Amino acid sequence: MAAGDIAIKVRCGQCPLRKHDCFRAFTDEELGFMDGFKQGELTISPGAPIVLEETNSPHLYTVLEGWAFRYKTLPDGRRQILNYAMPGDLVGLQSSVFEVMSHGVEALTDMLLCVFPRDKLWSLYTRHPGLAFDVTWLASREERLLDENLLTVGRRTALERIAFLIWHLYRRARSVGLTKGDKIDLPITQQHLADTLGLSLVHTNKTLKKLKARGCISWEDRILEIRDKEILLDIAQVEDTDEAPRPFL
Repeated sequence: MAAGDIAIKVRCGQCPLRKHDCFRAFTDEELGFMDGFKQGELTISPGAPIVLEETNSPHLYTVLEGWAFRYKTLPDGRRQILNYAMPGDLVGLQSSVFEVMSHGVEALTDMLLCVFPRDKLWSLYTRHPGLAFDVTWLASREERLLDENLLTVGRRTALERIAFLIWHLYRRARSVGLTKGDKIDLPITQQHLADTLGLSLVHTNKTLKKLKARGCISWEDRILEIRDKEILLDIAQVEDTDEAPRPFL
């Protein structure tokens, strides 16, 4: 893990994420508390761990820049990717409730994280019930995403799985300004897709080719383009709907 200057360079009141409509507005009182709660900032290099399985992390993190993924592994090294973290997402909450983390988190890109001391989380609950509800909301959202992922792995076909995951990642990235038109610099490999969806690498590759042949996407040199959104949505069996503003810490 590559740690940067512990000094705070981005104050909560000037957080660039606050400009995005997908996040709810803070009150002045909440911003003041978060400024005091924030301990510093951390830079992470691609491939470096943010938290490790079966360890206790003294910190919580909010992603300010970059991508990461949550995962679990079996004793023989096989990996299941559970979800992906993007700007605005909270990392490490599980260690505030349990002794150790049951999953790991690894950086996909260069990252900038806001660092919060885990042992002071309870002051958030006692002093700011609105922020406490935000933490509960974020935990519930993660549970909802895991429900959807379980449905995907358990019942969707391979073609539906990949279409759903591509749309899910594109839509989330779009909400935080990471897309340019219908294009996104997607920092994952086919192996990441396979480990997320419970497919072999060969099956993933063949299924991606089928999806491209349907004319709904192109994916070259990390640049993913949604070429026909309606076809992609039809395959994934989802709709392009706007969500209500969500909290972030």
